[in-house]
Amino acid sequence: MKLWNKSQEKLFFINSKSFASPRQLFYRTDDGRYLTYWPKRYRGRKSTLQARNSLIGNFTEKWTSDLFSALIGDDLHVVQQARIPSLGITSSSPADIVVATEDKKILKASQVKLICEVKMSLVWNWEYKPDLDSVFEVGDYRTHQGKPSFTRSDSVLKAIGKCIDIRVSNFESAKIPIVVVGNAPLSNGFSKKADYLKHSGLIQGFWSLNPFPLNHGNTRKTTPKGGFIRFDTTDELRLHLEGLFSQDLNFFSGMESPRNLGKLIEIANEEETYENKGLKFLNLLKRS
Repeated sequence: MKLWNKSQEKLFFINSKSFASPRQLFYRTDDGRYLTYWPKRYRGRKSTLQARNSLIGNFTEKWTSDLFSALIGDDLHVVQQARIPSLGITSSSPADIVVATEDKKILKASQVKLICEVKMSLVWNWEYKPDLDSVFEVGDYRTHQGKPSFTRSDSVLKAIGKCIDIRVSNFESAKIPIVVVGNAPLSNGFSKKADYLKHSGLIQGFWSLNPFPLNHGNTRKTTPKGGFIRFDTTDELRLHLEGLFSQDLNFFSGMESPRNLGKLIEIANEEETYENKGLKFLNLLKRS
């Protein structure tokens, strides 16, 4: 499979037109054009589309699931809309995508290798022409008024909130990587936040699966500490996935005085190996 591109967006419209009308998929301008987004200079009457959000959400989750399934080993499974009760991930707010050792909807935390929150959308502007019954790309996200994927601040904040809620729900989440998947560049205002969230261990990254979101020019490849990464090939994505699966990660947090931390470090230092010292310290920190 290829990463996200214009062909995927055109396929979305082809698949959707069998059960959704043009009025549910496109805005209609005052001069009768059907467009995915209002153009930058459009000053006419506007309406709001609600139906399209759930349609593109379902499409992008399925697309991401298929992509990850093609890149992971045979001993792992990609599960959509998974529930992990011990982490507070229930039917009312399931995980978009989970990579797990078991192929089932309800999972134990110990069976989960990765949790993904999907925040993808239509990036380019498209025009539907009824006389031809076809769609045509008419500009990248610089040409329209929409805020796709990571360029939309409320979408990013919602993803951060859900990820943190999972991370602090239970100590069982400490060993599970969490990533947010998108298909547009991360806005400048969130670049430092993404690096901080990765450095602190709360979220392991904001990953854009769209190598070329602009028709002309380039976009940010990564932030200084890798909190945001734009993947350019499936091999690059595969390596990052394998890296997350192979690492024995442990999230830890707390607020302790230097004196108490010193005591914990002294006790942990009695262990013989670095690994045992680290595990002892983490266990002591959890109980403190």
